[in-house]
Amino acid sequence: MDSSRIEELLKKYWDCETSLEEEQQLREYFNQEKVPEKWRETAALFRYFEGQKSKEVQPAFDDHLRNKIRERPHLQRGKVRYLVFNAMRIAAGITVLVAAIYLVRQEIRQEDPIAVEDTYTDPKQAFEETKKALLMISKGFGTAEQQAKKINMLNEAREKVQATTKEEEKEL
Repeated sequence: MDSSRIEELLKKYWDCETSLEEEQQLREYFNQEKVPEKWRETAALFRYFEGQKSKEVQPAFDDHLRNKIRERPHLQRGKVRYLVFNAMRIAAGITVLVAAIYLVRQEIRQEDPIAVEDTYTDPKQAFEETKKALLMISKGFGTAEQQAKKINMLNEAREKVQATTKEEEKEL
C-alpha cells in the first residue's frame, strides 16, 4: 500500500470517519514488521490494540464484583453507628447555619454604623489629591497595556511558527 493512501486513511481514522474495511486495512498495514520511521508510534498503537483483543476477563470477576457491591462496608460496622454518624454530620451543618444567621442578625442590628469622615476640609485640596490618585491609576493601566501588547506580539509570533511547522509537515 502506498504512503499517500496510508496518510489518507490515517487522516480519516483520526477524524473518526473510516469504515470498518478501511480500519482493517490500517490494522493489517501497521501489524507488519517493516513500517516507515514516521509511523512507528502509530504502528505501536495499532499493535497495542491487537494485543488487547486477546485478553479476557476472568470468569470469577463478575461474581467478585457483585459481592463487593452487595457488602456495603459501612453497614457491616453497625447500623446504629452509621445512623449516629450521619446525624452528627447533619447537626454540625445546622449548627454552622444557626451561628451564621445569629452573627448576621447581630451585624444588622448594630445601631452605630461606621461613620465616614472627611480627611480634607478644603474641597480644592481634596480635588487635587483625587486627581493625583487617578493619575497614578492611569499610569498603571498604561504600563499594563504596554505589557499586554508585548504578550500579544509573542502570541502572534508563536502562531506564525506553528503555522509554518504545520506547512512543513504537510510537505513531508
